[in-house]
Amino acid sequence: MKLCDRMVDDVAILEPSGKIMGGLDATMLHEKLHECIEKGVKKVVIDLGKVDWINSTGLGLLISGFTTLRNHSGELKLANVTEKIQSLLVITRLVQVFESHDTVDSAVKSFK
Repeated sequence: MKLCDRMVDDVAILEPSGKIMGGLDATMLHEKLHECIEKGVKKVVIDLGKVDWINSTGLGLLISGFTTLRNHSGELKLANVTEKIQSLLVITRLVQVFESHDTVDSAVKSFK
């Protein structure tokens, strides 16, 4: 997995690509989320448009990030959720937990 990040106004956009399967991937994303919190960033969007696959460890990582941000008065939203990942979210009922948007722009605007 590769991970890019950028800021749009006061919203951190995290853009993983490849597979989110735990291990080093989990560490990179986990550290980036904690870095956001340390910098006082309360709004995070994870753009899943370039993620090929996510396993149960990767889903756990998203849940952990969601919880960590929530515990620090922040919010995590998903954008560009692929059909494969959407089906996993439906099966695991995580669609009821995560707020998903079709585009990064709509996710960013939803914070305002």
